[in-house]
Amino acid sequence: MDLDAYVLAHHAEWQRLEALTRRRRLDGAASDELMDLYQEVATHLSVVRASAPDAGVITYLSSLLARARTRGLGTRTSTWHGVAVFFTERFPAALYRLRWWWLATLAANVVVTAVMILWLLDNPAVEQQLLTREEIDQLVSHDFENYYSEYAASHFAAQVWVNNAWVTALCLALGILGVPIFWLLFQNMANLAVIGSIMIRNDHGAHFWGLLLPHGLLELTAVFVAAGVGLRLFWSWIDPGPRSRTQALAREGRTAGTVALGLVAVLFVSGLVEGFVTPSALPTWARVGIGVVVELLFLVYVFVVGRRACAAGATGDIDARFLEDRVATQA
Repeated sequence: MDLDAYVLAHHAEWQRLEALTRRRRLDGAASDELMDLYQEVATHLSVVRASAPDAGVITYLSSLLARARTRGLGTRTSTWHGVAVFFTERFPAALYRLRWWWLATLAANVVVTAVMILWLLDNPAVEQQLLTREEIDQLVSHDFENYYSEYAASHFAAQVWVNNAWVTALCLALGILGVPIFWLLFQNMANLAVIGSIMIRNDHGAHFWGLLLPHGLLELTAVFVAAGVGLRLFWSWIDPGPRSRTQALAREGRTAGTVALGLVAVLFVSGLVEGFVTPSALPTWARVGIGVVVELLFLVYVFVVGRRACAAGATGDIDARFLEDRVATQA
């Protein structure tokens, strides 16, 4: 390719884009023109880099694209709009695209926990090795229920939120290693199974489920989502598919970041339920009913909003325009 001829053919478009980036205000037509030129110039940069890589031209176009993105996207997209796009497109699309990973994680953990509880109920000697009779009586009669009412609801909700966010973050952060996720899940489920079997054996099963289910449905779902996404991140470098390992890992890593941010909001809702609904004076059926409704709303969010977002082209990854600009700036 004749680079000089190519530069001459497109120089006017580059100058026009540069002029738009310098305007103090952009009306609707100018904003649309800026975005159209942005896409065209991004294509020009790709052509130059592939066919006639010239450091000067590449640097100029990369800088121009960076300024255009800051000017165009920064002025046209408000903070609240960005938040709305995140929760209506990116986050639900990520949940829906990776649904089989976290649904399989959820199902496996439910089965394993049920098996552990049944095994512990058939082997009472195990719990006697873990706790003394006095400790069991204290757990059944006081500690389990007091855990949900020991502090003020607002303080407890904040404490729960931070703790669950930490567990979720560990699942995502350690996902690339794979094995630590299984250990985290085992510890979580083993603790739940031991307490559950003790409560059930001592005729407090209804009490146990009545205090666990209102918040536990959404809370544990969030943990399983984080674990499933973490496992997908681990699998991306074992089996990258048509991409290189670096590309596959980068894509799933960015999606994991999207899920991590979204789960902060999910766990916030779970913390509110655990802080205000679980220890409340509402009858058990009402508290459990609230937990079921919250869980169903989450599933509707995933399988209705998420599926629609995926159908529209969202994946949970960063917008392709941002990636193009990032690559161009680095070049």
